[in-house]
Amino acid sequence: MRRSRGLTAALVLSLAGVGTGIGLVLMPEASAITQPVAFTADDLPTWQPNGIVFAMAQANGTVFAGGTFSAVRPPDNAGSGTEQEAVNFVALDAATGTPTSCKLAFTTGDGSATVRSLVVSKDKKTLYAAGYFGAVNGTPVSSVAAIDIESCTPKASFHPSFPATVRALAVTDDTLYAAGDFGTVEGQTRERFAAVDAASGAIKPFVANADEPGRAVALSNDGKNVLLGGDFFSVNGSNTHALAVVNATTGAVAKTYNNIPSNSVVKHISADATGYYTGNEGSGGGVFDGRIGLGTNFNEKWRDRCLGATQFVLPYDGVLYSSSHAHDCSLEGQFPDGKRNFLLAQLTDHEGAAPAPVDGFVRSPRKLGWHPTANDGLGEGIGPRVMAIAEKNDTKYMWVGGEFTLINGQPQQALTRFSSKGDVGAPTTPVAGAGSVKPGEAQVRWRTSYDQDDSKLTYRIYRNGSGTAIATVAAESLEWERRQASWTDTTVKAGQSYTYRVTATDAAGNTSALSATASVTIPSSVQSYPDKVRSDGANLYWRYDDAVSPYVADSSVSGNTSGVQVNAPALRQTPGAVTGTSTSMGFNGTSQQVYSDHRQSVGSSYTVETWFKTNSSRGGKLIGFGNNTTSNSGTYDKQLYITNTGRLIFGVYNGSNRTISTGLFDSSYNDNKWHHVVGTQGPGGMTLYVDGQNKGTNNASTSTAYEGFWHVGGDNLAGWPTRPTSNFFAGQIDETAVYPTALTQAQVKSHYDLAKAPTDTVSKVVTTEDTYVNQGAPNAANGAATSLAVRGTSAYQTYLRFTLPAAPAGQVLKTASLQVKTTTQAGAGTTDTVSVVPVTGSWTAAATTFNTKPALGTPALGTLAGAADGSAVHGIDLDTAAVTALLGSNTSLALTSTGTDPLWLWSSESTAADAAPQLILTFGPK
Repeated sequence: MRRSRGLTAALVLSLAGVGTGIGLVLMPEASAITQPVAFTADDLPTWQPNGIVFAMAQANGTVFAGGTFSAVRPPDNAGSGTEQEAVNFVALDAATGTPTSCKLAFTTGDGSATVRSLVVSKDKKTLYAAGYFGAVNGTPVSSVAAIDIESCTPKASFHPSFPATVRALAVTDDTLYAAGDFGTVEGQTRERFAAVDAASGAIKPFVANADEPGRAVALSNDGKNVLLGGDFFSVNGSNTHALAVVNATTGAVAKTYNNIPSNSVVKHISADATGYYTGNEGSGGGVFDGRIGLGTNFNEKWRDRCLGATQFVLPYDGVLYSSSHAHDCSLEGQFPDGKRNFLLAQLTDHEGAAPAPVDGFVRSPRKLGWHPTANDGLGEGIGPRVMAIAEKNDTKYMWVGGEFTLINGQPQQALTRFSSKGDVGAPTTPVAGAGSVKPGEAQVRWRTSYDQDDSKLTYRIYRNGSGTAIATVAAESLEWERRQASWTDTTVKAGQSYTYRVTATDAAGNTSALSATASVTIPSSVQSYPDKVRSDGANLYWRYDDAVSPYVADSSVSGNTSGVQVNAPALRQTPGAVTGTSTSMGFNGTSQQVYSDHRQSVGSSYTVETWFKTNSSRGGKLIGFGNNTTSNSGTYDKQLYITNTGRLIFGVYNGSNRTISTGLFDSSYNDNKWHHVVGTQGPGGMTLYVDGQNKGTNNASTSTAYEGFWHVGGDNLAGWPTRPTSNFFAGQIDETAVYPTALTQAQVKSHYDLAKAPTDTVSKVVTTEDTYVNQGAPNAANGAATSLAVRGTSAYQTYLRFTLPAAPAGQVLKTASLQVKTTTQAGAGTTDTVSVVPVTGSWTAAATTFNTKPALGTPALGTLAGAADGSAVHGIDLDTAAVTALLGSNTSLALTSTGTDPLWLWSSESTAADAAPQLILTFGPK
């Protein structure tokens, strides 16, 4: 079974005042970017050619780029500089991205000239160029040239004759190796690979004749061998496809390879001290488009089978950077088929022992959080084609060339670069939610953010509008693996409401905006249904109470599998399936669904559970497992779906489709009523439950093992019995859960029963009118003010009017609290105790002044023992019996104090978030 890499989210720091049970762990010292990535993903201003870059090299702080173009121009919005002629070649300052004084023109009198490879001699004095051209600055050459770097002039004495395109070069102290389309060199047979003297260009006795074009050549670390790559199927008569190792002096074959598919080729080979790496490209079905890691003995150590042709591989400091258009890394347990990812980074070797082979191949080392974006661009629509690392002024630069016309969403053609310093990109803003199913506990959760060059981010949680974080959490994420992180607040009080916001910060200190406010009211007693789902071990629990798209929060105890909404399902549909405690999600039956946001495998025992309501006659998938996300899955099972006639089917695939369905004469479940459906599988086989009743079993105890994603509301159903008209469900879905065990019948029945049991309900009653009076201005009315004030001497008093509901039938008031929010002005908090008392006299916001203020009653209904400075929400517990007597009426409350330190609060006229004073009333069964 394939293994998916988990993402961890750990609490790393607790701040004063957050209670117990939160451990203190020191944060690692921050670095500019998340190591071992060495470069930011923030592109720097760089001059850009008007064509395609195929080749790059660097020396002494200068980057050389070759390809097919005629001019270079300043970066867009650069503000200075004019286009310059550059005939298939440009030299640029590594630190500034601007052209240097070195000008070379690669031309030909026959067809279009192009530069396809550039390499620099070890002494950094000579630049070798290859491609298809007949002259450099007018000096005759034949597709290979040597340039004196200091003078920027071609060496006329170096003049080997290559009669066809040369695609790759490698150089030692005395030998230049070439790969390409040629069949002869200097009139002697040299088919696709050759070696010439590095000084004179004289042909050497090296013979490595191949039957198809050569595309890559690299020296072994010890200089004794040469690695060859290309389209070939034989070298010197030995069968070897796309890759071979030959003797560096003679060309004799030293190692062959026959495990690269016939429709795939090697485009590039590179090396570091630990081994060799290939970039591969293919076309057609069953291609190999990824990367191979070879050990120093030339044996394969891992294979990356991502699809999307790899053009270049560049190892640096333990990381393999690559340019490709990878669009499907399913075989590596990573992102499914979808958008193109043009620039990737991964470790060159596994951390610790390599994993067990999958399908005969060892999976590649993990990918890292470096992910600049590009586009297909010109020519073949390949995107990036070549990479180089240059250094100047103690800063290293990753240069990238190719066919692209966009980098990070902005216009930039053919060349770009990234620095080892100066990370300025902030993470995306977290999307946060909060929930509570029992007193004294609130779960704050958010889908982890994405940062282009930081996979480890720090999240800060702010409660009730405070400017000081109540907790800090560290979590890892990649663009395609953004599992939910969560933190549990154990200092909350029953019956009170709380708000939370979250920020994400990268290692360089770049911080996202605050998330939207997530609100939660703490119940006065345990909510039986969700508490039972959690205690029965759900490891995915979507309640669909989210107020913000496009993510669905996971309310399970582990809380790390959020969902991603597709095509905007309808949020917060009421009523939900569970009495009084939840909302549901609405699906249109044509395109909407939710999928889990990380790849995983499913064990041999599991349970899928959901509630649904529909009157559709087109059927659709309720929940299932599949190997894709937004596109139809090609592998899919472990699913519950409803047919056109309202029958329910639970199915798995273990070599054939194994299903259980409700009977032909059973109820039709498309009756627009809420129904509970559960499918289990384990050693005893499969069972389908509907509305707490066992509807059938079979002995299928296995299903297909693969990695994939949970889907709710839609995914492929092709080939399954009684396939409905639509793959997508139309109706409402609620309370979806997945368990790593097979629930018992008793557990399933208890879930069904608890969903219909009476439960607490919460009413939030906002003031209908509010004002305050000021003893210092005894005749002034402040009804239109956006703030309210409370003080003993000289007096401020605040008055609040509420229209209180009656208790729902069969329920009583269990808790009551007054929620107010301090303003943002300096000193808005108070050190004095503030009392909430009943108002017995009459008043209106428009006319009440200190001289006409209403009479107040006793005793106090509740007190606030001071409030810290800084805008924040505060809850004041009220006497439940006293508030009960006021239910069903219009009532007024006053805020008073005996001290001299004023409290400033927002009024209902304020536009600040959570500003209006409100009562939080919790009703429950008698």
